[in-house]
Amino acid sequence: MKYDIIVIGSGPGGYVAAIRASQLGLKTAVVEKEALGGVCLNWGCIPTKALLKSAQVFNYVRNAGDYGVKTKGEVEPDFPAMVKRSRSVASDMSKGVQYLLKKNKVDHIEGYARLKKEKKVEVENRKGETSELEADHIIIATGARSRELPGLKQDGKKIMGYREAMTLKKQPESMVVVGSGAIGAEFAYFYHSIGTRVTLVEYMPNILPLEDEESSKTLARSFKKRKMKVMTGTEVKKVDTGKDKCTVTVKTKKGEETIEADIVLSAVGIKSNIEDMGLEQAGIKTEKEKITVDQFYQTSVPGYYAIGDVIPGPALAHVASHEGIICVEKIVGKDPEPMDYNNIPACTYTVPEVASVGYTEKQAKEAGYEVKVGKFPLTASGKAKAAGNAEGFVKVIFDAAYGEWLGAHMVGENVTEMIAEVVVARKLETTGHEIIKAVHPHPTVSEAIMEAVAAAYDEVIHI
Repeated sequence: MKYDIIVIGSGPGGYVAAIRASQLGLKTAVVEKEALGGVCLNWGCIPTKALLKSAQVFNYVRNAGDYGVKTKGEVEPDFPAMVKRSRSVASDMSKGVQYLLKKNKVDHIEGYARLKKEKKVEVENRKGETSELEADHIIIATGARSRELPGLKQDGKKIMGYREAMTLKKQPESMVVVGSGAIGAEFAYFYHSIGTRVTLVEYMPNILPLEDEESSKTLARSFKKRKMKVMTGTEVKKVDTGKDKCTVTVKTKKGEETIEADIVLSAVGIKSNIEDMGLEQAGIKTEKEKITVDQFYQTSVPGYYAIGDVIPGPALAHVASHEGIICVEKIVGKDPEPMDYNNIPACTYTVPEVASVGYTEKQAKEAGYEVKVGKFPLTASGKAKAAGNAEGFVKVIFDAAYGEWLGAHMVGENVTEMIAEVVVARKLETTGHEIIKAVHPHPTVSEAIMEAVAAAYDEVIHI
């Protein structure tokens, strides 16, 4: 078969690139060895949010008395039902991708793809049969998987990655989560909130180590307030799985100690899926386990491209999708803007949520900016207080000299929705005074953005 574009991988980078290519008139195929939608739809973004929603509902019902609602009897989590619902949501979303590909006349080819020279792809199906495809352009979008550390080898039973953690048959009584990025923090919150005793272990000084320090410390305080054990500046030395439980040896500033748990969840990052796919045969260069590309995602070999988790940059679904669109539009001769990687929102869906975009306060100062910082606590937000979720704040950072909006950092309910206002404002080079003069609806939590900006310019009213 001959195509204009072949996309390898159907995650949020791959299927979006394929659909955009078809919209632009190119004959397009997607090669996928597993379920359509990739990790995000099947094992990441979507099913984890379904689990987190179940935990949120459970906690609302358990604390219904705080809202003047009486319940009869004990409220208990139905763990298998939560998992079943999560898998159902993921399945529906995967079917949705199948529908979108069909609607946009994109061929879906099942199998494992290996690159060959001269813009050819060999596809091996589940029966071991191979076929050869050819295209003018080939886009690699094979994503990533859970990274394994030498002393933390995953066996899928006692030491596991995110896939196993969201499909357990039985809720564990205790769990150690190693790594406190978005994946680790979200799983720690989910399991702890439904009654599992969770210990969250982080090697860096703060959890969510890529976030602004104030955001990280606020979430850590919230976790500790909920009786979760949080250990920062802590290294996992070894895990003994020989007995009924796992014995985790960790090294802290005070020395070594051991923790017993039913399950150890390794959330120490991801590893790109670039092995055994013919990169060497095609002559495509890699560096530090990533495929090297230019600003429009062409690899070292003309006609071969790469997007998403296989290239350097934030490993986020929305980043991969936008990279795919830029890549395809450049291929057809349009003039897309290169991605602005300093205006990428990051979201963590714990309770409270954490969201950010742009520079942290520390990064802005290190970059040489003189900054104006405004902060508005959600305890001063009428909507947040009425909702019973007044944890957190909105913090904004501006360049004092020219008024550029350098960054924003938020902790609280629904901040993962609110951060988009800042992303758009920064894209449009909106000034702080324009935000202050833009009327925000009352009562909403989003008012906190305007209030924080007003605080940066000494015009805040409500604190």
